[in-house]
Amino acid sequence: MRQAVLLGNPGTKRTVFMERAAEKTGVRVAFLDWKSWEEQMPDTEVFLKIDPPLWDSSSLEELGSLVEEYKEKLTRLSYLEKKRSVVFLNHPSAIEALLDKRGCKDTLRRAGIPVTESLGSAGDMEQLTEIMDVCRMNQVFIKPVNGSGAAGVAAFRRQPKTGKMALYTCAADKDGRLINTRRLRRFSEQREIRYLLEKLLKLDCIVERWYAKETYQNMSYDLRAVMQDGKLDYLLARLSDGPVTNLHLNNHPLAPEELKLSVSVREKVKALCRKAMACYPGLQSAGIDILLEKDSRRPRIIEMNAQGDLIYRDIYNKNIIYCHQTEMMGRWLSEPLMAGRAELEKIEYE
Repeated sequence: MRQAVLLGNPGTKRTVFMERAAEKTGVRVAFLDWKSWEEQMPDTEVFLKIDPPLWDSSSLEELGSLVEEYKEKLTRLSYLEKKRSVVFLNHPSAIEALLDKRGCKDTLRRAGIPVTESLGSAGDMEQLTEIMDVCRMNQVFIKPVNGSGAAGVAAFRRQPKTGKMALYTCAADKDGRLINTRRLRRFSEQREIRYLLEKLLKLDCIVERWYAKETYQNMSYDLRAVMQDGKLDYLLARLSDGPVTNLHLNNHPLAPEELKLSVSVREKVKALCRKAMACYPGLQSAGIDILLEKDSRRPRIIEMNAQGDLIYRDIYNKNIIYCHQTEMMGRWLSEPLMAGRAELEKIEYE
């Protein structure tokens, strides 16, 4: 007997809309709660989709330990292959690899895939200033190696001649602790900026070049592509009047058709995504963030997310992404029946 199983969190949008997709496509999907998954894992052949666990903490200083805890769970999930027959939508090792922004970007770059340029790592303001001086850049992005959803991400700009600075980030200080507010704020007071950056840079951060993005109606944008089953399943533009485009920060989604991208640009985006997926054989579904350079519209991958399949514009419309996932599960579930029919037809013919 085979079972399709979702490992996730009860009552979340991810779980609810996956269940709705299963009902729509007629595929039976069982549910496992992260709190008790090891005790309740079916003792059968399983097609397993892994959703990320929920974290109660908003502390950015705890981000590293939370991610390490998640990686340990992914390692335990990997062992299931040795104990029983398990097929993963996304293999735990692939999910773990994409949790590491530095490692992922290195993998893509070695494969010859255009990515946003990494300038190095900085642990304090002195190292950050040195990197910017050596690279002759006055604006950069700073990102914790671990994390998602813009947690700890900062866009920093300086004017060396005047000493003026600007910092855009969702991070804020609360009673001496650095927290994720999930709200983008702009800081301009130099002392406050230096204080926040010193705390952020202790989180193991990478420094990236700040590119000028392509614009639409005076707003900059990038693209979120969802690749599934070897195809570009969904594409969405994310518009913002600031440097960070994540949609949960009250930015604006837009159908890519509105951008009037040329056939050449669209094909380059698809080819880029296919090459990126090929770097991770255990990956069948991923969200890929893509920057189009201003004027040239040359695509570069910003980052990849092995669990970047939740897009509100999709789930509240046709729920395409989750329906396609359940269809993939349905194909796997029907394989024994199809094989049996083929053997029967062969016998009857002979």
